[in-house]
Amino acid sequence: MSSFRIRHTMLRVNDLQRSLHFYLQKLGMKLFRREDYPEGRYTLAFVGYGDELLDPAIELTHNWDQHSYEHGSGYGHIALAVGDLVSVCSNLASLGVRIVRSPGPTQATSPDRSIPEFIAFIEDPDGYRIELIETA
Repeated sequence: MSSFRIRHTMLRVNDLQRSLHFYLQKLGMKLFRREDYPEGRYTLAFVGYGDELLDPAIELTHNWDQHSYEHGSGYGHIALAVGDLVSVCSNLASLGVRIVRSPGPTQATSPDRSIPEFIAFIEDPDGYRIELIETA
C-alpha cells in the first residue's frame, strides 16, 4: 500500500479572504494554488507547508452562495507540530487568534511514552479547531 499518501483535507469556509489571511499570515502557510469555478460558483484554495506535490495540504472551499455551515459532531481537528508551544500561542494570541485550550500536557499518556504531549488548541475564523503539538 505504499502508493497511498494524504493529499489534502477540505474545509468549507464562509469568507475565503479571511481564511486565507488566517492560514497564510497567522499560521505561516503558503498558498499552493487558487482555482475559481464560475460555472459551479465556488473557489478552491490549497494551503500548506512545504510542497503540495509532497506534503499534505488543506483545501479551503468557498461556495459563493453559501454563507454558513454546520461542522457536525464527526469533525475533530487538524493538528500542527510546532517548536516552542508557549511562544507560538503567545504570538497567535497577540494576532487575535482564539486560543480555546491553553498550552499544557494532555490528560493521558500513550503506552509508549513516559510523559504526556504538550498541546494547545486554537480556532480558525470558521470555528474549526486546530491542535498545536509541541515537538522537540
